[in-house]
Amino acid sequence: MKVAFETRGPVDEPYLKRNEEHVLGMTLCAGSMEIGLKRSAIQRLTFDAGLMGLCPPQSEYWIGTCDMTHITMTISDEALMAASDGAGSRIELRLEHELVDPRLRALATAVDVERNAGFPSGRLFLDSIEQALARALVLGYAVRDYSVRMYRGGLSPARLRKIKELVREKMEEDLSLEEMARTVGLSTAHFSQVFRNTTGQTPHQCLVWYRVQRAKEMLRSAEMRVLDVAIACGFKSQQHFARVFRGMCGASPTEYRYQSLR
Repeated sequence: MKVAFETRGPVDEPYLKRNEEHVLGMTLCAGSMEIGLKRSAIQRLTFDAGLMGLCPPQSEYWIGTCDMTHITMTISDEALMAASDGAGSRIELRLEHELVDPRLRALATAVDVERNAGFPSGRLFLDSIEQALARALVLGYAVRDYSVRMYRGGLSPARLRKIKELVREKMEEDLSLEEMARTVGLSTAHFSQVFRNTTGQTPHQCLVWYRVQRAKEMLRSAEMRVLDVAIACGFKSQQHFARVFRGMCGASPTEYRYQSLR
């Protein structure tokens, strides 16, 4: 999933906007924009923060002067097809200029929080969000009805062991959902559902749990700096490490080390 931040302001002349991919946008503050399917039919739309818009491939619309800041998320065809049951071709979604959907808004807000922090959680977090967005879009905004795949059961002990070994070996790397699914020979959508059925966690939550457990082991030694522990465990910054560690352990890495070495 590609994420972009954009501010739009005055323009000399309205211009035609054409999308080549599925794009979901959310306004980040109150504002207004001039928009219409035809240049002769442009209207001014005022909105509060959190209004969303959905633009499928090949959709066209005219944009005039705007006063808006928004975040956009490009949803891949692969994610949409993985979310559907048996769709053999590109999923078609509706054009929506004034979309109010609490679930989509919550997911988009999580993406914006991640963007503001500098994307510290890595690819696996955004992969999981894209998959959740794709499921919601297929269910609610497709031009025709598609069924959404629901996978029952869980991972076999052997497959679960392979995933745990992969996470332990590569936790300092930027693991992707595709790599984890490929390790056990499943599609990303199938893997995500049965992994959660088995463990009660998303793949990203599992990765973070293992990173924190390794960090706790390292912190019980006074030899490594907290920054070095963070990097060795796959955290992109000491600040992100401290925030995640406190959230899971109830203490900062430094406080945990002090308590462990007393």
